Amino acid sequence: MGRLFWKFFLFIWLGQVAAVVGTGTFFWFERQQSPMRADRPPPPRPDFDEHRPPPMEFDRGGPPHRPPSPDDKRPGGRLPLFPMIAALIASLLCAAGVAWYFAKPIRHLRNAFATAAEGDLDTRVGGAMGGRRDELADLGQDFDRMAERLQALMAAQKHLLHDVSHEMRSPLARLQAAIGLARQQPGRVEDTLARIEREGERMNGLIGELLTLSRLEAGVSGPLEKLDLGELLAGIVEDARFEGVAEQVGVDFVAAPGLFVQANPELLHRAIENVVRNGLRFSPAGTSLQIAAKREADGLIHLGIADQGIGVPEAELEAIFTPFYRGRNLATGDGYGLGLAIARQVIATVNGKITAKMKSDGSPGLLVEIVLPAAG
Repeated sequence: MGRLFWKFFLFIWLGQVAAVVGTGTFFWFERQQSPMRADRPPPPRPDFDEHRPPPMEFDRGGPPHRPPSPDDKRPGGRLPLFPMIAALIASLLCAAGVAWYFAKPIRHLRNAFATAAEGDLDTRVGGAMGGRRDELADLGQDFDRMAERLQALMAAQKHLLHDVSHEMRSPLARLQAAIGLARQQPGRVEDTLARIEREGERMNGLIGELLTLSRLEAGVSGPLEKLDLGELLAGIVEDARFEGVAEQVGVDFVAAPGLFVQANPELLHRAIENVVRNGLRFSPAGTSLQIAAKREADGLIHLGIADQGIGVPEAELEAIFTPFYRGRNLATGDGYGLGLAIARQVIATVNGKITAKMKSDGSPGLLVEIVLPAAG
């Protein structure tokens, strides 16, 4: 038994001892007062008893004589020691049971926290709580959720570190190969330098996106401004239409007037642009990218970006927002797999939400929906 058990036990038992002693003393005091009340003169008899004949016992010399009991040897009798001892023993057992009931789950939680502090996040205490339905059981469930969340975050960090190492190793390997080729073939220095420049830019872009994602996950989103979402979308659509010409992909854009949001303009532009570029990249030639924004009855601004590509499997709709995730249909392209992860973090900083879903009408393609709170 731990210290908490003995503290619970001591406090509860002392409280019960005080209650038992106090109750016994009260009844003993009451019995002390009873003989004194019996010695008092009787109250005056009512007038209607004046002509009532006295009882036969008084006629023969006074009230009947009652032999004194052993308790009458002392006024009020003795203390009820035996009932008090029995009550103290019962209170002792009751205090031990109550202390064990409260100390047991806390002991499980303490051991679980100690195990988690040592790095073992597989520990769960929900099963040890049994059928309890109180705050201690809720605390155990909160611990389990915390452990699961920490475990997921640690796994994500390990996965991210692995992916970053993999992404950095590839351009570094190409840089080394380009340097070696330049030494072996001095006549191709210009081509090799161009190759080195491209790999350097790629590494710089990757590091930049990693820093952006890290800042967003740390809650650093920069100053927020009230901006016109329609104007921001118009600029993005203009660039997308220019880029879509080469791929023969059109862009249809519809936006209701008066769509204002509170956000960081640069980050929000980058997040939406990334989604639009993804839509362009996976749109077949001869199709068009649908972009529509409007304010719904719930007061939120709904922005939908739908392509007509091959779509994303249902099981991967949530995973595509994971850093460095490359699904079955996303294996192509020059990105690092960080664009949608950054977009989700940007939207989350303004209390928005971004989701990917299949089209409700069953047509091919992917629909990315961004919901943003409207600025007043």
